[in-house]
Amino acid sequence: YQGAIADLTMAIRLKPDYTEAYYSRGILKSSVKDYQGAIADYTKAISLKPDLAEAYNNRGLSKHSLGDYPGALVDYTKAIGLKPEYAKAYLNRGNAKADRKDLQGAIADYTKALGLKPDLPEAYMSRGNARSYLKDHQEAIADYTRAIELEPDVSATYNNRGAAYKAKGDHNAAIRDLTRAIELNPGNAAAHNNRGASYNA
Repeated sequence: YQGAIADLTMAIRLKPDYTEAYYSRGILKSSVKDYQGAIADYTKAISLKPDLAEAYNNRGLSKHSLGDYPGALVDYTKAIGLKPEYAKAYLNRGNAKADRKDLQGAIADYTKALGLKPDLPEAYMSRGNARSYLKDHQEAIADYTRAIELEPDVSATYNNRGAAYKAKGDHNAAIRDLTRAIELNPGNAAAHNNRGASYNA
């Protein structure tokens, strides 16, 4: 990444109003966890091109990574205002709402994201997590199942569905899912813990 960042920095030095270079450098800085640097680059890109919805969304992600949930929500909402069909911005805003314990608001955003992009496994997974937290285990299981249909090799989804089955008292289904989670990722501590608790139930 550092070589690419250096090239983009040179491009900006040669052309100081190069919106795409600031935006691209922001993505790279975020990839190396330089979230403050990423925010600065996205802010500069926005100052040059105020209708760049993707820059607001990505700046929101960097703010979110730093724990600035209110700032992230503002940016995601601005991205949605500029680009109302932006499913990922709804997903990201839902995640920020969930982190602030606004679970009903999060579910509404995940549902909107899925209405725009029905093949978004992260939105099913996140909505399932919110529903699990609200103890709506049956609906959570339905969401996890759809996420697994779209992306069948994600250990965390099997773990979360297994935990929902366990909460419902269906320990055989829980053990089946948790075993699959462990097969996919033997280092998944939560799946080992949940399976152990299911055997003991």
